Amino acid sequence: AEQESKREAEAQMRRDLLATVLDSAARERLSRIALVSPSRSSQIEGILLRMAQSGQLRGRVSEQQLIDLLEQV
Repeated sequence: AEQESKREAEAQMRRDLLATVLDSAARERLSRIALVSPSRSSQIEGILLRMAQSGQLRGRVSEQQLIDLLEQV
């Protein structure tokens, strides 16, 4: 039960951080990707979170920037 709540807290932290780095259109696109390919969505989330933590992101990521990132991966 404790691991479950810890995992849920980590997932919530990820969602909160992604909400701050993605604009609404990009967030919507990522959620649609998650419906079709959860593993690809997780991979992209990980990349975005690492970029945010290392200071590589300036401002919010737009839908077009997300598409560009998807094409690179």
